[in-house]
Amino acid sequence: MIPESTRSLPARLVPDMPPALVISLDFELHWGVCDRTQLDGEEKSRLLAARAAVPLILGLFEELSIHATWAVVGALFAASRDEFDQFRSPVEPGYPDRRPNPCAQRLGRDESEDPFHFAPGLIRLIADCQGQEIASHSFSHYCSLEPGHCAREFDSDLRQAIAIAADSGYRLSSYVFPRNEVNRSYLPLLARHGFKTYRDTERTGMKRPGSFAAQRKWRKRAARFADGYINLFGDETAPWPAATPPAAIPASRYLRPWRPWARSLQPFALDRIREQMRQACEQARIFHLWLHPEDFAAFRHENLRVLRSVLESFARFKESHGMISMTMHEVYEHVRSLAEVPAMAASGTDSRMSGRLRPTRAGTL
Repeated sequence: MIPESTRSLPARLVPDMPPALVISLDFELHWGVCDRTQLDGEEKSRLLAARAAVPLILGLFEELSIHATWAVVGALFAASRDEFDQFRSPVEPGYPDRRPNPCAQRLGRDESEDPFHFAPGLIRLIADCQGQEIASHSFSHYCSLEPGHCAREFDSDLRQAIAIAADSGYRLSSYVFPRNEVNRSYLPLLARHGFKTYRDTERTGMKRPGSFAAQRKWRKRAARFADGYINLFGDETAPWPAATPPAAIPASRYLRPWRPWARSLQPFALDRIREQMRQACEQARIFHLWLHPEDFAAFRHENLRVLRSVLESFARFKESHGMISMTMHEVYEHVRSLAEVPAMAASGTDSRMSGRLRPTRAGTL
């Protein structure tokens, strides 16, 4: 928990609580849409373009010293169909519609034959880039608020996500619920399996967790869309969490992909993001931006230009307000280190370094 001496103070008055930019990416490839999109020629071209965008995104992150959390569907760690079969959950999802069930997917032999379901090479490329955290997006893109879900299935899926990542040399510390179906009754299972953080939804009711069908209701979709360009629900920056796992790091803004029909709205979207960053800086809070690398498959150059504009805005706030780029795990480590300060002081331990931000390599063993 946050020390008693600082818990009730405004964040801007708490030492070592800088404004922070957190970026999380949902890396899914075909697993994220297999329940509603057939793997035909068009979809294959889209996913190959999405894979090609990942190194370009990483290049931007490296150029501008951006730390980011990549929430990876566990099945993507598999190097082959045989390895997938070895690690897939023995408890199949109980959805009424079987299409999301990974056991029902037709898989190729390995990543070279099936780059739409396997991506160990791309994951290693991400992990080898400085400041990038490999996190979990479940094993099978398990949706935790769909009809038929249950804790037993979630627990089994979680175990397999951890196991296949560990077999590839990764320790998972952060979790992102697929489709933002945050099931808070499952949070104790995350803590039990060693997860320190998870991405929560925005606090407004229009973005409250629900099934995919509930989220797709036209009123909610219209409100979310409009809020991307005009301020409907406030700044939606996040407070620094307590150091009690799993710590909630709520989303602040989805980076909507650039599309020609909305090009005239793009300046408003960027202004919205910059204003939220400014508010995070003034209040020493967290601005949490999330996106899908798959969104960069179409209009890649335009989407990369939008992302660069956002990151260059961060660079200016970094210079003017000391804003820091952090992974989800680094947020947890920072508040945990601050919580340890009183105990160190009481025991006589030198705590002069304990409250400072330390880089971590969560995501690798």
